[in-house]
Amino acid sequence: MFTRRPFDVVVVGAGVVGAACAFYAARSGLSVVVVDSGPVAGGTTGAGEGNLLVSDKEPGPELDLALLSTRLWRELAEEFPGRIEYEPKGGLVVAATQPGLAALRTFAAAQRESGVTCEDVGSLHDLEPHLAPGLAGGAHYPQDAQVQPALAAAHLLRASGAQLRLGEEVTAVLRGPDGAVRGVRTPRGEILAPAVVNAAGTWGGRIAALARAELPVLPRRGFVLVTEPLPRVVRRKVYAADYVADVASGSAALQTSAVVEGTAAGPVLIGASRERVGFDRSLSVEVLRRLARQAGELFPVLKGVRVMRTYHGFRPYLPDHLPAIGADARVPGLFQACGHEGAGVGLAPATGLFVARALTGETPELARAFRPERFGVGAGAGAGANAGAE
Repeated sequence: MFTRRPFDVVVVGAGVVGAACAFYAARSGLSVVVVDSGPVAGGTTGAGEGNLLVSDKEPGPELDLALLSTRLWRELAEEFPGRIEYEPKGGLVVAATQPGLAALRTFAAAQRESGVTCEDVGSLHDLEPHLAPGLAGGAHYPQDAQVQPALAAAHLLRASGAQLRLGEEVTAVLRGPDGAVRGVRTPRGEILAPAVVNAAGTWGGRIAALARAELPVLPRRGFVLVTEPLPRVVRRKVYAADYVADVASGSAALQTSAVVEGTAAGPVLIGASRERVGFDRSLSVEVLRRLARQAGELFPVLKGVRVMRTYHGFRPYLPDHLPAIGADARVPGLFQACGHEGAGVGLAPATGLFVARALTGETPELARAFRPERFGVGAGAGAGANAGAE
């Protein structure tokens, strides 16, 4: 067993959140190594649609984080022109009934007070000509956008200059006699650093446990349908207003609500489903049927379109629906960046920026809402040399 040279930071996870942490840490002058048991974007990132949304978030710290990330994604798109498939196409939330529309308008009014750009829409067909007739109305969110998440992660990692240790599973978080982090161990040896960032997504709870810091991350499975390439019959990300309630729900039961979006390449992506079934990767025909039916109800033109493939993944869910971001007060040198559920791509740049600031001794006021230690006592700084796996 050999020990590799010290770095300033070990980032565990090569998804888009880990990539953003590496990118902004490197911009802060730190030397970074990124470790992942699989390839770049091999987990939740690779199974995502790349949504950058403010439309589905109620006023509060997550919306504030999303607004910051919206600005940072625009800056990254300018820095990497054409390389991350950034598309500021906007979002459209629709309501089928007048009571539903009234509730949507109340929700949108509160978002506007928090800095969201949102426009009430009476004639939905001016924005989406192929929408079903008879819908009551909707709200247009021009700040919503999309990136290709795997490309975004790859370019952020490349730009960071971080060393990549792919195909290496972290088996221990190393801690010294004072309880402080001093690196990680993989089957190929020890990687030393005074800071470890847990950006392991759905597996973030396991990495936190290796450091004896409780983080109750649970997998929440979701499916996506991909149609054959089409002319741009869906111009934006379009979803029914009940999707917002599904996102905020803590239910373990299956929930589906129509989420439909066109892509620059032609296929239409259809979601969204949520259910807590552990890491069960089996195909659910019932979920696929429900998604297809709901998409056809929203866009009748899709009823005769072929679905070419489906894919699914696991969102990293935390019980209060807020990610854990920043220095973990229970374990010196441990930093958390996980638990974003379905918003990880959208929130990645702000998460990476906050983690980089925490690594250099700053704590932005907004970041306090995401403090990791809110989930339990865990092992503190005085836990001793044997705490947290050797």
